[in-house]
Amino acid sequence: MDRIIYELGDLVEMKKQHPCGSKQWKIIRVGADIKIKCQGCDHIVMLSRSKFNKMVKKVIKE
Repeated sequence: MDRIIYELGDLVEMKKQHPCGSKQWKIIRVGADIKIKCQGCDHIVMLSRSKFNKMVKKVIKE
């Protein structure tokens, strides 16, 4: 099984959009949990790595 390695500052696109309309999020913390920041409204969300892996569609920029 391939593990995707996420780094600080990566932009990711999620499967569902945020209520503000943006699908792009910036990774601001990596570990057992991943903290992401919405690029549309600057809302911050912390997700477990397993939940994050299910929700992410693709890595846009590294």
